[in-house]
Order: sequence, then C-alpha cells, then structure tokens
Amino acid sequence: MATNINAAVPDDHFFGDVCKFFDHAAKFTHHDAGLLDQIKSCNSVYRFRFPIRKGNGFEVIDAWRVEHSHHQSPTKGGIRYSEMVNEDEVMALAALMTYKCAIVNVPFGGAKGGIKINPKNYTVGELENITRRYTVELIKKNFIGPSIDVPAPDYGSGEREMSWIADTYATMNPGQLDAMGAVTGKPIALQGIAGRREATGRGVAIAIRECVSVGEDMQKIGLTTGISGKKVIVQGLGNVGYHSAKFLIEFGAIVVGLCEFEGAIYNADGLDIEAVFQHRKLTGSILGYAGAKAEFKNSMEGLEQPCDILVPAALENQITIGNIKNIKAKIIAEGANGPTTPEAEAIFYKNGGLIIPDMYANAGGVTVSYFEWLKNLSHVAFGRMNRRFEENSNLNLVNMVEGITGVALNSVQRSSIIKGASELELVNSGLEDTMIRSYHEIRETFIYTPGIDTLRTAALVGAINKIAVSYQNLGIWP
Repeated sequence: MATNINAAVPDDHFFGDVCKFFDHAAKFTHHDAGLLDQIKSCNSVYRFRFPIRKGNGFEVIDAWRVEHSHHQSPTKGGIRYSEMVNEDEVMALAALMTYKCAIVNVPFGGAKGGIKINPKNYTVGELENITRRYTVELIKKNFIGPSIDVPAPDYGSGEREMSWIADTYATMNPGQLDAMGAVTGKPIALQGIAGRREATGRGVAIAIRECVSVGEDMQKIGLTTGISGKKVIVQGLGNVGYHSAKFLIEFGAIVVGLCEFEGAIYNADGLDIEAVFQHRKLTGSILGYAGAKAEFKNSMEGLEQPCDILVPAALENQITIGNIKNIKAKIIAEGANGPTTPEAEAIFYKNGGLIIPDMYANAGGVTVSYFEWLKNLSHVAFGRMNRRFEENSNLNLVNMVEGITGVALNSVQRSSIIKGASELELVNSGLEDTMIRSYHEIRETFIYTPGIDTLRTAALVGAINKIAVSYQNLGIWP
C-alpha cells in the first residue's frame, strides 16, 4: 500500500522524479545539452534558519526559498507550511512552477518556499512571528519583491499568512508604490482579487471538463463524451480538493468518494460535498458521515474504489507502483503537485488510462495570481473603469432592438443582457480561457509529435520549447 497522505516524505526523490519527466520530454526537443541543463537546474537555493520565542524558551525554524528559473521575471510560487517540507521538495515544486507558468502562458519564472513547521502546533501569534521573520529573511537576501519573486499560498498557508507577508514587505519598503504586488493570494480587503481562493479547484474542474469533451480521446479509454454523470473520487478536502469537487458537481459530475488523512468515504450514488465539509468541521473527521455507504480507516483504500475520474488533491507521491494496479479510474486529474510517480504513470497509460498532469491541471491558482499581480501593479480593479460604459452601451442596443422589433423584454431578460461584467466574472472568464486554450495546445503536441506517450510529456515539451526561446532571446551577459 502506498504512503498515507500525512506520512513523512523521503528526503531525496521528488526533484529526481521531476527531472526524470523532464529528461524524457527533452528527447522530443532539439535544444543543445547546455541549454537543457540550464532550464532543468534550480538557479538559486536559499536555505536558512531563524529562532522564535516558544513559551519561555526558543525554537529554531528551518526554511527555504528556491528560485528555479529566471527566464521570466519575477519568479512566482507558494510557501508551504509543513513538517514534511525539505529542500528536495521545495526544489521540485519550484521546477514544476516554472513549467506550469510556461504551459499556461503566464510570464513568470518558477519559485517555491517552505517553512518546516506544523501550523497546528503554534498559536496565531507565533505563526505571525514565524511568517514575518521568514519575510524579513527573504527581504535581506533580495528574494522577494513585485519584480523579483512573488510568493503565494500553498499547503498549510492562506490569505492570513499572505496578509502578514504583504504588511511586512510594505513596512520594510516604505513608499514603494507597488508593495502589495510582492505577494498574491491576499484577502480582497488587502488588494487581493475576487476568485483567487477557489481558482486552483476551478481550474482542475475546467481541465477535466475539457478533457472529457473530446470524443476521440474518450473512445480510446472507454468513456462516454462529456462531464455529465461521470463518477469522481477526490483525495483531499482542503482548498483545492473542496473546490474541485464543488465545481465538478456544478458541471454535472457525481462525486462518489472523498479521502482524507483520517480515512475515506464512498457512496456510488453521490456525496453531498457541503454536508461532508460541515460534518468534518463539527467532528474533525469525514468518517461517520451519514450519507456514506462505505468508509475506510485506511484512506488509501478510498482511491481504489470504482469511479471514472480520480482527483488526487493532497500531497505528492500518492499513486505509486504499489497501488496503481488497484486504481479503477480511467482518468487521473492531478490537483496536487506530483501525486503520481513516473513508474505508476507508465503502468496506468499501458493499462489504457489517461493522466491530466499537475503542471497543467492545477495551474488555475498561478493564473489568477497573475491577474492579482496585474491588478496590484495597475492599482485599479478589473471592470471598474468600463463596467458602467458597457451597461449603457448594452442598454442602448436593447432599446434599439426593442424599437425595431416591437418586442419588449421583461426586467429579468433586460438585466441579464445589460449587466456589465464584475471583477469575479472577468477573472473566471480569463481563467476558463487560459485552461481551455492550454489543454488543446498540450493535446495537439501529444497527437502530432511522433513518439510522445503521455499528456505530461506533451506539456513539458511545450514548456521546454517556450523557456528555451526566452533564454535564447535573452542571451548571456557578461
């Protein structure tokens, strides 16, 4: 049985897995070995330690920030708060961020951060001290800034921590006009953007919907076309897993299974995500939920139940050579980073499955972070300047059509036609367009490049080619 989602991760495997995928994809490109080595390697790895007061004593915290690629500036990536975080993991996640940004055409280089703590073991005040001290350490080494390196939330962190980072950076850089652009994933009240919280999960759901809409591909793996009625199991009920499930249900899918570290639940007729979420909030566990027809204390058993689509949205290394043969899904959509090992992926494809790779599937978060960064630099909310103009233009058009046809629309019809787009609607529109365009770009590479065997390889080939062009155009100085 594979590693449980709350188990420790070996120190030296994740970056190696990412490099294996890279090396395989590089065979389908025509760039020289030196350029490929530059693209693959991490440019800057900053490991540091700092003390905090804990009770009447001190505790020393281990932390990292890795900037993988500077082919675009700034670099971009979340900060992970976890006892399991280590240098290898942060390097791997930074590399994935580079490829992810290239795949969805977001002009950032990849980066990632990590703080080796379990947030549950600290008070809010202690977490604030840790976050602010971490930020100061980054400032001291020029590892943060709106044009340098822009952090975001990741596993164990959220809007609260991003607020502390933003305030610390602004305090340490008085008068800097674009200070709020030094971090994304902030609350709306602190110049965040509508739709950022649910963006990664929404992006996963759109990626799945787009994948299953291609009849030719679905026929090959034995599924019908379209999302309606597809049975889904989701691993992880955090931000990504919850919103992935929520939007998949909105699109017409049926979530039949949920897996968390305390166990898993299953109901072939479907689960009420909101009810499960509230049950866990009250009891601390998804187990014991009345709407489940089966439950498993070993959460990994939940992954192996009947379904069409499996969405691992927890941590890396969840689907391995040890459990891949028991996976009954035809599609694995990677909401988490690196949940499937290279060996497991090869077996899954050989058995007729399809994997929507993490570096594309979970790119919704960085896409909307890009929109937030643009909002911070422009200092104006999306839609603020043109919404009323659009509504007046639409109103004039409706009045003209009614006058010509003699048919009057009712108030509901008029309102739906006249209404200008809000910031949330514009953000969701931009996200949807990005995910749809990027999927078909990957698919075309997959279909039309001889020898490419997986969507992950196709995605990486596209990313490598884009990054290579950037480096070639930049040249080398001095």
